[in-house]
Amino acid sequence: MTGPACPHTPPCPEPDAKNGANAHTVTCNTVQGWVLLCNGVLLFDDTGALLPDGQIIAPHRPTGTRQVAA
Repeated sequence: MTGPACPHTPPCPEPDAKNGANAHTVTCNTVQGWVLLCNGVLLFDDTGALLPDGQIIAPHRPTGTRQVAA
């Protein structure tokens, strides 16, 4: 996906790579809460993502709640 279409040096990481979210931003909509990366990954403010092949990455940010041992 990033191949010749990616103009960056070094090329952006592939969408399914561990560091796929490190690709350059192409466009964003802060009101709607998403960022489109050069490698086709659509990142959401809740830390979820949609890969170009349709695979969904569930949100993974901490919820901020703590469980106290009884």
